[in-house]
Amino acid sequence: MPKLDHDTLELLLIAVTAICILVQTVLLSVVFISVHKAIKALSSQADDFRASAMPAINNTREFLQRIAPKVEETAKNMAELSRSLKKNATEISQTIKEGTTQVSVSAVEIAQRANAQSSRIDSMVTGALDGLDHAAVFVVDAVNKPIRQISGLLASVKAIVEVLGAPQPPRRNSQRASQSVDEHDPQSEPVI
Repeated sequence: MPKLDHDTLELLLIAVTAICILVQTVLLSVVFISVHKAIKALSSQADDFRASAMPAINNTREFLQRIAPKVEETAKNMAELSRSLKKNATEISQTIKEGTTQVSVSAVEIAQRANAQSSRIDSMVTGALDGLDHAAVFVVDAVNKPIRQISGLLASVKAIVEVLGAPQPPRRNSQRASQSVDEHDPQSEPVI
């Protein structure tokens, strides 16, 4: 059995350390390549999702742009109708008050019915506009939520790659231990 002196032992430890560093480099390269491929795949899936979602969003936007003037026009017409009904009800009410009490009672009933119908029409138009608003919010949420999730996933993969790719700080404990051994053993030579 050959005798292992200090230089041979040191050379052997350096060779083992070099092999470990080489293996670690290969493993980190494999991890980097696989993460890079995963990022590309997620990016292409996000692009595919965006490409499929954007026509729906654009169609919804175009639909809302087409229907918005019609809804506004209908609301204006309903408001004008309501005003004219209220005006007519007031005129009829004044005319009937000048007449007999029986006709006065009928005019009040007509005015109440007109007001109820105008309130009903107003609530129907308000409900339709609220429904359109809720539909727009739903579409925006349905598109934004997956995009936020994909962005979060990409950010976490990026953070993992950055952490794995960062150099590791040197260990101070091993230096202190070698210094304390050197201080206690005056005959020991410094390791180079």
